[in-house]
This record gives sequence, C-alpha cells and structure tokens, in this order.
Amino acid sequence: MTKLNSSFHFVAVLYVFMVARFCYADTSRSPDSRQKVEEVTKHLNKHPVKSIKSPDGDIIDCVHISHQPAFDHPLLKNHTIKMKPNYHPNWKKVDDNEMSSEASSSLTQLWHSKGKCPKGTIPIIRTKKEDVLNSVKIYRKKNLPKQQHASAYTNGQLYGTKATLNIWNPKIQKSNEYSSAQIWIVGGSFDADLNTIEAGWHVYPELYGDNNSRLFIHWTSDGYRKTGCYNLKCSGFIQTDNRIAIGGSLPVMTQFGGVQYEFTLTIWKVYLQTPYYLSRIIYSNIIKDVLGV
Repeated sequence: MTKLNSSFHFVAVLYVFMVARFCYADTSRSPDSRQKVEEVTKHLNKHPVKSIKSPDGDIIDCVHISHQPAFDHPLLKNHTIKMKPNYHPNWKKVDDNEMSSEASSSLTQLWHSKGKCPKGTIPIIRTKKEDVLNSVKIYRKKNLPKQQHASAYTNGQLYGTKATLNIWNPKIQKSNEYSSAQIWIVGGSFDADLNTIEAGWHVYPELYGDNNSRLFIHWTSDGYRKTGCYNLKCSGFIQTDNRIAIGGSLPVMTQFGGVQYEFTLTIWKVYLQTPYYLSRIIYSNIIKDVLGV
C-alpha cells in the first residue's frame, strides 16, 4: 500500500452529439490511392494558429476552436459553442467541492514542455499520411479481434456515470493488438444500430505507431460499420479546453508497488435546443486526479 506524494487534475470539456446519423465517417469511401490519402490528410489538418513539436514526436496544432473537425458536419453550420453545460448533476457538484479542497497542480502532457495553446484555440495532434492509412486498415477489418477483458456494467435508463481508471503502460506483443481501460456507454443492440460513447486510455500501436499510453475518445452509431472514429478525426466531439490534446500521450504511469496514478471520467446527459434541432448532448467532463491507495 503506497500513499501518493503528489496530486494533479485536469478538466477537458467535450460536447458529444449523438443523433441518428448525425455523425459520420464513411469507410466505404476510404482512400485507396496516394492522391486520396493526401486529400484526406490535408482536410483533417486545420490551419493552426500555432504549432508545437512534442518530445514524443507528435506535432500539436493549436486550431481556432470554431475550426475544429466537428464543424465540418453540415448540421453544425453556424453552431454557437457553449463552453459549459447548462446543467450539473448534484453528485458532480459534490465531487468538484471535494476535489477543490485537495492540493493539486495542473496536469502536464509531454508537449507542454515546448509551449501551450493560446486562449480560443484547442490542441489537435497533426494527422500524418500514415495515420490515415492506419485508420483505414483498422476500420476495413470485417471482424473484431478476439478480446480478453474484465468489466463491471449496469443496465437501465442512465443519466450519468463515472469511473476512476488506474494509468498503466502495458506491453503489447503484436502491432495489431491493443490494451485499454475505459468507460463504454452503449445504446441499442449489438448489431447495426449499436451506439457507443467511449473514453479512457489505451495503448494502440496499429493506430498511433508507438507504444505510448494515450487518452482517447471514440464513438459509433452503427456498430462500428460505417460511422465513428477515434479522438477528433471526424465530426462527433466538440472540444473546448485548450490544455489537453485528445489522443496525446499520458505523462506518468503507475508503478507496481509504487505511486499510483489515476484519472476519473464523468459523463452526464443534458439537453440543448437550437433553431435546427433538439438533440441530446452528452457532456463529458474528464477529470484527472491522483489519490492515495
């Protein structure tokens, strides 16, 4: 049993729109030529206000908040960004009060040592051509790989959930394997109408080209067939925080018998009405803190 001698946290505010066919990433039109790969790569990389080269090899582009990939979707044309949700559940307020009373320092990612993104921008990891090809290869797989996992779950009408995840860096034996710890919110049956919102950390060499433990988010609205993607690679998530790069490497790892590092993910449902539609919005508040074990 080891008590931690340091603590930190971060908050990354994300709006997640889950409306039937609202978000899309059509793998039936996946790039299969050099020209198409270049076109997709250019489209994904938005014009940055500032760029930062991370020690782990990532290039972080500080993109104006209104130019992020989510706004490529036609239903988000002229969308007004809400920086905070209009509803906080009571249990979330209690959690915030408890955390504010604890000593904490800001979470750092590796790229922070080289700079920070200005206010009004969000950090997005620059997409390389290899990243596009890797994503295409993953989504073209017809069958999900065999999985070994342990889980805790509940069923019913849910309005919010949270989980605290220990941060590890497991060794991956093969490049097409991955390891993760995550929250997985599921709607519909395990078929074509499966909807999921996922968030946590994973080690995924086939996707990123390295063995780093990385913060990730993911969604699908049709059972991983033609919709969905990781992080901010397509419309689906709206990020408002200028400090945390979704998909970025986590800076510290738990050591067996040593310091334990954790982060807590909380996701809850609010409602937002616009002139164009009434949709459910999942507000994902990602809080990282270190607790004594």
